[in-house]
Amino acid sequence: MSTEPVISLHDVTFSYGGVPALEDVNLSIGEREAVSIVGPNGGGKTTLVKLILGLVRPQRGEVRMFGQPPQRARLRAGYMPQRVQHDPQFPVTVMDIVLMGRLGQRGLGGLLGWHGQADRCAALAALDQVGMADFGRRSFAELSGGQRQRVLIARALCCQPDLLLLDEPTSNVDSLVEARLLELLRQLNRQMTILMVSHDLGFVSGLVESVICVNRRVVVHPTSQLTGAVIRDLYGGEVRMVRHDEFSPFGHTHD
Repeated sequence: MSTEPVISLHDVTFSYGGVPALEDVNLSIGEREAVSIVGPNGGGKTTLVKLILGLVRPQRGEVRMFGQPPQRARLRAGYMPQRVQHDPQFPVTVMDIVLMGRLGQRGLGGLLGWHGQADRCAALAALDQVGMADFGRRSFAELSGGQRQRVLIARALCCQPDLLLLDEPTSNVDSLVEARLLELLRQLNRQMTILMVSHDLGFVSGLVESVICVNRRVVVHPTSQLTGAVIRDLYGGEVRMVRHDEFSPFGHTHD
């Protein structure tokens, strides 16, 4: 395994219209780590993800992905957004959705969306990874919430990434789907680094080694130190922590 951090931020500050969103952020995430970003709405979680992906640039400090500026390295990252704008009347198939993950790849085909045999093989492999190999021709609109989540993860995997970023992967799914997603992410973590934004603290404790607490400033805690007092201080009040002890390899309990 490489000693080069997959993600590193040094003294990073970012503001919107002169109002600080993040201040003096120092962060390092290594190869095949599983890490979660938590924090209150408006605390800077989305801004942190945008900085990591190079979608915005810091006013001060340095951001690196695989030792390079994110704009040069982000083809090695797969991203699953929290929400997908989708017209259910638009006739798009599961395969169409997953192939979107090949956009931006090097070459004219990646730029214009001309998908070749290699792209389709990568899409089929990604669908197989998430247990959706038989759904390629199905309409995306016909799928359940959990199936859609798996397809969106497959889209992120289609670029064959070394880093997987997930924004609220358990939103709008039930506990059974959560359990299946957790097992899938455990398997993927053997191959790649996983970074996810989640308010489901019980879910993330079953996967991640450390938690990035974001509320304008960033503090990293090992999962074992994510106590009720830490959460109250971060969110400014009580936050419900769902128990997932039966899934947790760390043996944690939650307040």
